Amino acid sequence: MRIALINPIARRCQGYHTTGTFMPQLGLQVLADLVPDPHEVDIIDEIFGAEQTADLLTPDRYDLVGMTAYTSGATRAYELAGVCRQRNLPCIMGGPHAWAVPEEAARYFDSVAVGECDAIWPEIIEDAASGKLKERYNGSLPDLSSGLGRAAQGLDPINGKYDIGCIQTSRGCPIGCDFCSVTLFNGREIRRRPIDDIIEEWNSSDKPFMFVVDDNFYGVGQKHADWAKELMREIIKRGKKRHWFSQTSINMGRDIEGLKLAKKAGCCAMLVGLETFNPANLKTYSKGLNTKLLEEYRQLIDGFHKAGLAMFGCFIMGADEDTEDVVADTALKGVQIGVDIMQITNLTPLPGTKLYKRWMEEGRIHATNYPEDWERYTFVETVYDPARMSAQRLDEMIYEMRLAAAKEPWVWKRTLKTLLRTGSLATAIFVHQTNAGWKKLAKAQVPLDLERFGYEPTDNERTRKLHKAFSLRCGKP
Repeated sequence: MRIALINPIARRCQGYHTTGTFMPQLGLQVLADLVPDPHEVDIIDEIFGAEQTADLLTPDRYDLVGMTAYTSGATRAYELAGVCRQRNLPCIMGGPHAWAVPEEAARYFDSVAVGECDAIWPEIIEDAASGKLKERYNGSLPDLSSGLGRAAQGLDPINGKYDIGCIQTSRGCPIGCDFCSVTLFNGREIRRRPIDDIIEEWNSSDKPFMFVVDDNFYGVGQKHADWAKELMREIIKRGKKRHWFSQTSINMGRDIEGLKLAKKAGCCAMLVGLETFNPANLKTYSKGLNTKLLEEYRQLIDGFHKAGLAMFGCFIMGADEDTEDVVADTALKGVQIGVDIMQITNLTPLPGTKLYKRWMEEGRIHATNYPEDWERYTFVETVYDPARMSAQRLDEMIYEMRLAAAKEPWVWKRTLKTLLRTGSLATAIFVHQTNAGWKKLAKAQVPLDLERFGYEPTDNERTRKLHKAFSLRCGKP
């Protein structure tokens, strides 16, 4: 049997998947690794373009099509499922969106897999091979000590080639943010893969850079931290030498030993969900750990810098306490406390989250023409009604930020700051490449913003703050 695994991409992502690094859809590589002989598998990833996908999906080429999709890609997934249905090509959908709204997905797909699919994937393949594909498969939260979770590191899509590799050492997150589906989808307990399995997979990749995609690499307690440090010791001892970054919680900034091990193991940066500087918003988000450590943000970020690591800080705009000044204030303060790479996105109520359920009950979500409107859930458009401003006004505030980022010559300045703070050339290069990609994206988006809103922001206190945030005067080396 010949299998196609597809990553469908929203056409309204406005460059997010085509500017910068081409990164694997790890879930598809994990499933590909589990396909037994004599079956064959191809990956088609629409981050490389969607023009050829439909032409490739023919019964003379494939016997089964599997798709995973985040919410923004669901509309495109349903479209491709329609192509498969017209050609009598069996098609199954899994991933976070299918888990959140399985009944909706079932209207378009022959079969839907709910939850983590590693353990049930062999059954799905066997049923498809015998022409007995079930309408619904229910996954679980499997123990990863039995070899599950490994990705086919050497498998690139047939329509492109990834620039970096991705690997997952654990699943699950105990924090349970209000806007995030990870804890609900992958569980509150952090499930670890055996370190020997991780090192073997790590060494099998020929990519020069790795993204460790764990939702919380370091964890929130001593048990989690000890495991992470043991993994890094083993990477230092017997892992292929390469640079990497991962996602963690802010508390890692106080673990001097853990940070030094990360740097020695090749880590350049850690992505941390800082989210907001407003304690009331953090409480609403259920970010208890951040609430406790909010006043220590700068000291904790200094801890990353002293170890030679960059801080990739993520912020979310549009919580109920946010006003029209929130984007400019956040951008400026983020730079002032030492954030090297800043990601500011629109708060987005994804289906399956507590936030989505609550706001749907309150009637606050206005982008509900499903499935078409799923393509608007891209984190760059406000799809709900904020409490203290209109949805369009929030989008205009982020437009102001993108315009400042597009105009100011800030990328090299930020690179030099990172080099002075961390003393690491590799870290500075990572920061430079990431910020350069972000600026390129901002410059591409500004004309679209201008067309949408019909004006270029005039000089005011907010825009001055934003231009200051993208100038050399902000932050201390």
